[in-house]
Amino acid sequence: MNKIKSVKGMNDILPNESYIWLWLENKLTNWLSSYGYKNIRTPIIEDSSLFLRSIGEVTDIVEKELYIFTDRLNGDTLALRPEGTAGCTRSIIEHNLLYNSIQKLWYIGQMFRHERPQKGRYRQFHQLGVEVFGLMTHNIDVELILMVEDLFKQLCLQEIELQINCLGDINERNIYKQNLVEYFERYKSCLDEDSLKRLYKNPLRILDSKNEKMMDLISNAPKLINFLSDNSLSFYQRLKDTLSSLNIKFIENLYLVRGLDYYNLTVFEWVSTKLGAQSTIAAGGRYDLLIEHLGGKKNYAVGFAIGIERLILELSAQEKLPEEKNSDIFIINFGEKTDIQAFNFAIKLRQVGFKVEQNFSDLSLKSLLKKADSLGYKFVIIIGETELSTETVVLKNMKTTHQHIIKNSELINFITNNYNEEK
Repeated sequence: MNKIKSVKGMNDILPNESYIWLWLENKLTNWLSSYGYKNIRTPIIEDSSLFLRSIGEVTDIVEKELYIFTDRLNGDTLALRPEGTAGCTRSIIEHNLLYNSIQKLWYIGQMFRHERPQKGRYRQFHQLGVEVFGLMTHNIDVELILMVEDLFKQLCLQEIELQINCLGDINERNIYKQNLVEYFERYKSCLDEDSLKRLYKNPLRILDSKNEKMMDLISNAPKLINFLSDNSLSFYQRLKDTLSSLNIKFIENLYLVRGLDYYNLTVFEWVSTKLGAQSTIAAGGRYDLLIEHLGGKKNYAVGFAIGIERLILELSAQEKLPEEKNSDIFIINFGEKTDIQAFNFAIKLRQVGFKVEQNFSDLSLKSLLKKADSLGYKFVIIIGETELSTETVVLKNMKTTHQHIIKNSELINFITNNYNEEK
């Protein structure tokens, strides 16, 4: 019988990697809590119309990547979420969380896109999202940027560049789109296949092209900033001035855009110099029109997302990942009569904060000590029938290799004192 394998592009996170995820998730939770953001958890499956309306039927995500299916039990058309903003926005509208209220929220979880699996990009991937609803001030945009800069400092990451731009409002952008289409129409023969498809459906996405042959053409295209109103430029200038005053370095990327109409004003990304094609680690911006787009009352929204797989790749590239920490103490006992004693010591040691693992294999003492040394345990407790009868244990310090015979009543204090000295 053939073995069943995981679905292509949907990877297992094995124990030799999962400790990194747990470590990072703990860092992220503490970081977000320090800024006063609250956790929200939404389903990974939504009505497909949520993404058709929010992301758009003519986008690559919906046309090529959305996992969409019919529920055979009731005929509903459902979809696996390809990103988190739409579901979060749907939730705050559905539960009326914006009535005379500001919401500062975060979530983390699996997203799904049917695309070609490659380094840093999978069909099931994980994303942290941070969203703020109800505030129309450049200062909240600044706080979000400041937060990500702070996170990268906490993780000791360097060589990550912040890029910013201003998208103006939808009317300014529509005028710009017309000029952009007219410009690219003059050079249709130079456009690649993807750009030709986007020319009339989503011309801003042409500016995202990574095709080196089109870089000169794109660099000479009209620039959105030349089509912005005084109000949009004023908002953008206040943002830049505040970032500069806070010594946050940034690059103005006039080709940094979003292809969806509900985005406006601020847009930002953090780009790594080490990850090659998949270089964007975090991205965000203001999307004030999405709330109305999904049936809510006019309001304001801004947020960002961080790809967890890409963040871990960046931590690995910069050698900032932690080493795996094993349990502090390994208990080895021989003979059935010693089982209860071993369990009791494990219980007491855990109660005072130690990480304890018991041996349940039938390996020899020599093999078990070799295993304990390779796994980095600080102490090994050995209990045999002799130790049971004398109410003692053999305690081996794996760092110094010294062994001590310790009375049962003194074991906890002895380990605690020696463990603290080693630290």
